[in-house]
Amino acid sequence: MPRLQVNGVTIAYTDTGSPLGKADAPIVVFGHGLMMSGWMFHEQIAVLRQRYRCITLDWRGQGDTPATSSGYDMDTLTEDVVGLIEQLRLTTVHYVGLSMGGFVGIRLAARRGDLLRSLTLLDTSADAQDATTARRLELLALIYRLVGFRPVRKRLIPSLFGPSFLASAESRPRIKEWARRQRNCDRAGMSKAIIGVAHRPAVLAELGRSSAQCEVVVQPEVRGWRSRTPARSGSGSGSGSGSAAHR
Repeated sequence: MPRLQVNGVTIAYTDTGSPLGKADAPIVVFGHGLMMSGWMFHEQIAVLRQRYRCITLDWRGQGDTPATSSGYDMDTLTEDVVGLIEQLRLTTVHYVGLSMGGFVGIRLAARRGDLLRSLTLLDTSADAQDATTARRLELLALIYRLVGFRPVRKRLIPSLFGPSFLASAESRPRIKEWARRQRNCDRAGMSKAIIGVAHRPAVLAELGRSSAQCEVVVQPEVRGWRSRTPARSGSGSGSGSGSAAHR
């Protein structure tokens, strides 16, 4: 997996390059959810790469990006995405963010909307984490740091994968691969990543700064850390304050 030095740290990413004969193909950047990696989008990329240049990155301490001593807050991760886009000399991109990747995407749209052609938010939030779920995440981070992935694996699966998927025959090899990748992550780094999600501040006040075209997707079947609901505006797509989701 290629790596770049971004904001003084090493960031792992993937880049399909432009499709053959389409040097000016539009670009999609994918931001993954907590305890995942850019790998989670590999099936979507297999289809989209015929028309788009597809790029993923792994957040600090997750996937193939090494753990760092600091910088797990959503603001710094947003700066990492900006740095990646600028170092790869991309023009404007379509950004797709799931959960934690959406936390970053909302900030990216509000602060560097000039880099975006569109924004797609999947099961994400512009709010701070609610207190109950934050405490659960803090406990998860502590367990992960002290004893690693194995003791929490079974409890994590229904939070990260929907029941229809879990009931399907295809779920077992995919979950096995997800678990393999998780075991390779640095325990301290993953623990800090979890705390970064648990302690993130709200950015509701920033939503009006973005004029990026935005689509919001909420899947009620997936429990996540807590059930999520559409934005107060009730809009499924749009821009500004009508384009966020909250817990």
